[in-house]
Amino acid sequence: MYELVTRCVGLRTLSLQIRSHRYYTSNASKKAVIAAKHPFEAELQAAKLYAWCACGHSKKQPFCDGSHRSIPSAPTPQRFKLQEAKKVWLCGCKHSKSPPYCDGTHKESWIQQADLRTSPL
Repeated sequence: MYELVTRCVGLRTLSLQIRSHRYYTSNASKKAVIAAKHPFEAELQAAKLYAWCACGHSKKQPFCDGSHRSIPSAPTPQRFKLQEAKKVWLCGCKHSKSPPYCDGTHKESWIQQADLRTSPL
């Protein structure tokens, strides 16, 4: 019985290690470039699926055009839907703590002093 419990605990540890590995290889570990130093105003429809560009390379800002596919270290787009149609402000600097929405991060000096399409420090 003790051997079986030890094996289960070992499997649980392995499972936690695998989960933590996924965490470190997620979008959070990938670097976005600064696409704009301002948010984008958008009138969005209810129940429509949108893909917000998270990498900063899209030519159709603030939405994804697939540019991330050619850049191995680029984060993938964030897909979202609204329950009701409304005007929103979408992040342009790609460093908002509440993506895809602007939280004012673009006002920070390190964003304002950076060149566009550059990686953060």
